[in-house]
Amino acid sequence: MGPFPNSHGKARKLALCEIGELTDEAYHCAFAYKSNMKKVHGAEIRLKNFEVGQKVWLYNTRMKLFPGKLKNKWTGPYLVVRVRHHGQYEIEYFDDHVRQVVNGYRLKPYLEIKDIHKMDKESVNFIVTSPVYEDN
Repeated sequence: MGPFPNSHGKARKLALCEIGELTDEAYHCAFAYKSNMKKVHGAEIRLKNFEVGQKVWLYNTRMKLFPGKLKNKWTGPYLVVRVRHHGQYEIEYFDDHVRQVVNGYRLKPYLEIKDIHKMDKESVNFIVTSPVYEDN
């Protein structure tokens, strides 16, 4: 016979079983919550489709390594030269005509003033252009 009477052993075994059930229930609740949040966030993602000849901005990933409060994280404009498989794009820099292949998540459309005036205000989520300075 063990150090505890039989009734204490049964109570301890019942408590352990209840803890296991609570753990399983918490796991299932967390899994359901995460799957619902994945659906919600996935519904908000819009695919970016760029066409050949379109101007784009390129996200500079090195800015994560060397953060600067006032440094611009987007470089460009670049020209889309070729659309490849699985969201890859071949882009060319205007100044030196160097080509590189990048993933589409690093690109966003380059909008000029004439393009902005053609669009309605609700369809434009973000507008990033170089500043236009007028001579006085």
